[in-house]
Amino acid sequence: MKKTIAAAALGLSALLAQPAAAETCGGVYTVQAGDSLSVIAERLYENVGLWSAIHTRNIDKIGPKPNAIRVGMKLEMACLNGLPVGLPGGRTIAETAPVAAKPVEIVEGDAAIRHRINLLTADDFAPFTGKTLHNGGMMTDILNAAMEQADPEDGFAIHWVDLWTSHEEPLLSNALLDAGFPWYQPDCANNATHQRCRNFLFSDPMFEVLVLMFTPKDRPISFEKDEDLLGKTFCRPQGYERYLFDQDGRNWLREGKVKLIQPLTPTECYEMVLAGEADAVVMNEFTGRAQLKEIGLDAQFDVVPQPISIQALHVIIHKSHPEAEQLLTMMNAALRKIRDNGTYQSIVEDHMARIWAGF
Repeated sequence: MKKTIAAAALGLSALLAQPAAAETCGGVYTVQAGDSLSVIAERLYENVGLWSAIHTRNIDKIGPKPNAIRVGMKLEMACLNGLPVGLPGGRTIAETAPVAAKPVEIVEGDAAIRHRINLLTADDFAPFTGKTLHNGGMMTDILNAAMEQADPEDGFAIHWVDLWTSHEEPLLSNALLDAGFPWYQPDCANNATHQRCRNFLFSDPMFEVLVLMFTPKDRPISFEKDEDLLGKTFCRPQGYERYLFDQDGRNWLREGKVKLIQPLTPTECYEMVLAGEADAVVMNEFTGRAQLKEIGLDAQFDVVPQPISIQALHVIIHKSHPEAEQLLTMMNAALRKIRDNGTYQSIVEDHMARIWAGF
């Protein structure tokens, strides 16, 4: 009885109260005179370091140079740590709150079921793929949603083979599995002989990521134009792509304009830079930040705002696969559909909120 009375009282209070708009998070920000991404990040997120989150979210409008914003440009602002609030087009706080993290459930599968579409990924590529990450990581979540949208007649399965070097050859080259993700696409227009360009078809981009320089706070690098980096020594661990230093006609490595050292691990890279053996570590933004925090060196490094490269992540299918073109067409159509219906953006914002909260 008490519960009934209390509920009635609450209902009466609600009726008598003045209506109030629910507080929203995220939305659209219109660039004003004097703005930069850092200024906007400080004002809206109360964290100047989130400039790159704005850049990444609006890379299609801004392009590769973070200072290329202009007055009147409308920027999409993700909801990160409950900010920004009150912008037009935002969602209610309740809608933007991430659900509890759910690691991917690994079940044994049979890749020999030929009519089912068998997809291939691996662990330890945070925040994009990882068995302990929410829904297996951002790219796993996106591709799973796309495949559910495509709804292939015989179903699909995601297989985890943690030796990345086995994916292109022999697993995909022999069509033991149908498609792999997520992979970077080299600059095939200028280097068609690259083995990945010769052998694989690439889906439409699933996500674009900034590749940035991480430099010691006591030895900053100013990067406004390519010439600023000539003569520098960069560190990038073994297994990470080298071609980004030669793409778009730069030919930095081919012509000896810069040096590249490649130890076994990212930790070694950061330690070598601190020791003065290299000028900067070059990593994608999220992996670089996460590794710095993990090894406890994040307070000793700055992030250079100007990206060395912008790399897109793709699904790849070997050209020798008997149904390569059909698979690619189906996946691209499904990726477009989840972008159009809002599923894609919901997934990305959910993961981005977790990623930035971790930094």
